[in-house]
Amino acid sequence: MTSEKVAPPGVDTTRPSIARVYDYYLGGKDNFAVDRQAAHMAMQVTPDGPEAGRACRAFLRRSVRFLAAEAGIRQFLDIGSGLPTQGNVHEIAHEVDPDARVVYVDNDPMALAHGRALLADARTTTVLGGDARRPDELLAQLTERKLIDFDRPVGLLLLAILHHLNDDDDPAGVARRLVAALPPGSYLAISHFHDPGEAQPEVSERARAVEKVFNETLGTGRWRTRAEIMGFFGDLELLPPGLVPLAEWRPDGEEDRQQTATYHTIVGGVARKP
Repeated sequence: MTSEKVAPPGVDTTRPSIARVYDYYLGGKDNFAVDRQAAHMAMQVTPDGPEAGRACRAFLRRSVRFLAAEAGIRQFLDIGSGLPTQGNVHEIAHEVDPDARVVYVDNDPMALAHGRALLADARTTTVLGGDARRPDELLAQLTERKLIDFDRPVGLLLLAILHHLNDDDDPAGVARRLVAALPPGSYLAISHFHDPGEAQPEVSERARAVEKVFNETLGTGRWRTRAEIMGFFGDLELLPPGLVPLAEWRPDGEEDRQQTATYHTIVGGVARKP
């Protein structure tokens, strides 16, 4: 039986999904022919797409482990969490403290269906339907349902989500509104598609080519400049080593593959709210 025959209700299998393309890059099975086609089109420009997906996941693991083990964070809000896969936020956080609370937020019906099935009996982890483009609605849900205690520090994860907000979605405003709701001592982790511009013209040309493919197939995807991405952190204190290619953020030797074409076109960083 193919995954196409068991798609959850409400899942559109005729259009590619960001979450399912990412799932395909990670070697998952919760994707459809249309998602694989979109992924292959992008891989014609950057053949190391799967390695880029793994680098994103490795950055998630390292940043969450840092926040839980070193920064003492016990609440995580993962917006744009995507489909569940190995090394989810709650699994990493619970290695440090089984009572750490994790709230996953996504607007993809398939991600929500699979996440809720996976976490049906979970005590400290919740999957919430919500749209990052409407931060006030999302924050109201979190407060009303008492899913996050905004009087205690929070680890806000905006990983591979802001680059899927178009400029007219005001991603900087979204990040600013979410950060404003966090108490002092909270942290923000961001990973984002990056266009290095004149500093690396060949890489920049490739980034623009992939951006064109993404927008033609997925209808979304923005490779932004370093200054634009730094702007999402606002006046937070960016932790060393700063905003860097994912593999360079506190590496721990876990990665068994190296990105090539995409190495400088995805960056990440973690910052603290004073």
